[in-house]
Amino acid sequence: MGGNGGSGANAEKRPNDMLGSWFVRSGWSKGELARQVNRRARQLGASHISTDTSRVRRWLDGENPREPIPRILSELFSERFGCVVSVEDLGLRTARQSPSASGVDLPWTGPQTVALLSEFSRSDLMLARRGFLGTSLGLAAGPALIEPMQRWLVPTLPGPRQEPEADPTPAARARGRLSGPELELLESTTVMFRQWDAQCGGGLRRKAVVGQLHEVTDLLQEPQPEPVARKLFKVAAELAELAGWMSYDIGLQPTAQKYFVLALHAAREAGDKPLGSYVLSSMSRQMIHLGRPEDALELIHLAQYGSRDCASPRTQSMLYAMEARAYANMGQPGKCKRAVRMAEDTFADADEWDEPDPDWIRFFSEAELYGENSHSYRDLAYVAGRSPTYASLAEPLMQRAVELFGQDREHQRSYALNLIGMATVHLLRREPERITGFAEDAMTIAKKVRSERVNTRIRKTVDTAVRDFGDLAEIVDLTEKLAVELPETAEAV
Repeated sequence: MGGNGGSGANAEKRPNDMLGSWFVRSGWSKGELARQVNRRARQLGASHISTDTSRVRRWLDGENPREPIPRILSELFSERFGCVVSVEDLGLRTARQSPSASGVDLPWTGPQTVALLSEFSRSDLMLARRGFLGTSLGLAAGPALIEPMQRWLVPTLPGPRQEPEADPTPAARARGRLSGPELELLESTTVMFRQWDAQCGGGLRRKAVVGQLHEVTDLLQEPQPEPVARKLFKVAAELAELAGWMSYDIGLQPTAQKYFVLALHAAREAGDKPLGSYVLSSMSRQMIHLGRPEDALELIHLAQYGSRDCASPRTQSMLYAMEARAYANMGQPGKCKRAVRMAEDTFADADEWDEPDPDWIRFFSEAELYGENSHSYRDLAYVAGRSPTYASLAEPLMQRAVELFGQDREHQRSYALNLIGMATVHLLRREPERITGFAEDAMTIAKKVRSERVNTRIRKTVDTAVRDFGDLAEIVDLTEKLAVELPETAEAV
């Protein structure tokens, strides 16, 4: 079983009690954990990984597996428990990582941003072809994440020096100078990729986005006039954010975080503060997903402060909605409700904004506003011990989001997520007979949308329904349908 060996002879090997504790609480069998490790390894291109129950037993007995398995285990347990479970929390050792490969505290300079974008996107593209993960990544959280991101506020140094235009020699006309139509084509391609993501999920076109990002970094490594370089950095920032979002959608959390960080660096080189705030909002959403609402709130406040004088009402409304999500998950209802009201009030001004919104924020429609605010109340209900009061606040907003997304053929993943949200609201209100229709509709969309995030939320919702109402015939039928429609062996690509 190549690639699964320990780190060498262990003369005094002791049981790994830390890993054992997480394993027992997960409820997984050794065989199920082995299958999940193999599945995640295949998703990441590490086809040489072939784990079985005896190997899992050896880890529990104290064997330290080689990379990339510690990082895979960290991701799996983090997703299972909804919080960051580090390699160290599992009692495992990981290979030493260079800051450029694994950290988020990167130099805020244009040339190094380009070099890191190029290196990381190239490594990502090579994974499937070479059959291994390459340099392993770890998730950053707490001060290790927030403090480097605060440097986004430091004024950008002067960008690339514009070349003289006076001498149109062959050298001055060398490759690297893009025409206006060529730049517009790059921008329109990014719009197309974003539409594909909304329709089809992150699993279908992620590699195409990473490939386009790598091509743009090649252009940035060539001599460019300053205005062109800034536009290219903007395209690179949008592509890196989208690559991060798609990685997040299919469960590649450390990869997603690295792309988000690089996107923020590129946005600053482009001098685009609103775009930077959007990247920070994506990072905030990931932290909420990972059970770190305090980190999410810090990132959102940083985004709000950094773009306070230039973000459109639609962007500001989105940031308030994410602020509400963070407060909800922190169990602060007063601040959550205030942020919800601010999101609604600010969104009302969106149509009066004089300038057209950039494409990256156009997703934040009325449907998305209802969906985010309803999820805030839903999250607040869970934090407050499954409060029926907050579930009642969530229901009409979630219902309106479902209605609007049902009329929107472009944002199918959002439709599925809000259908699941509606099912969870009925679970909170102890209305099991109203769960099945929403869950089944979500499954239908999930088969078309390659999103591990959607699949995971459906499974968690059905698991909760079984735990609370497992003796009802409707829930039994729903469980059987889930096993057929979304089997655990299905892979995200």
